[in-house]
Amino acid sequence: MTESKLYERIYAIVRQIPYGKVASYGQIARLVGGCSAQMIGFALAALRTSTSAEDVPWQRVVNGEGKISPHGFGVGSNIQRVLLEEEGVEFSLEHTIDFEKFGWLGSPKQQKLNPRR
Repeated sequence: MTESKLYERIYAIVRQIPYGKVASYGQIARLVGGCSAQMIGFALAALRTSTSAEDVPWQRVVNGEGKISPHGFGVGSNIQRVLLEEEGVEFSLEHTIDFEKFGWLGSPKQQKLNPRR
């Protein structure tokens, strides 16, 4: 699969994450299949220079600990947190998101294929 086709597949899954919910990089990687959590990060980082995927809710993807991974020299992390808080996502004092409360489970079919984190 070419990188552009892989990225489009990643973006299609990320677009399914509802407002006010989050998913982990690893969860998205398992749903896509054949790629790593790191590749999901690369694909989402590529959105900074792309205008073809402006509707991808990149802010809804966090690491497996429920934390925002550092990016954009810290600025991107701050923006991501603000966007998530605007959606009603809450952070603990340890700066983590509760997957039990805010985690996206995917479609029923995806849930069977995909453990939470």
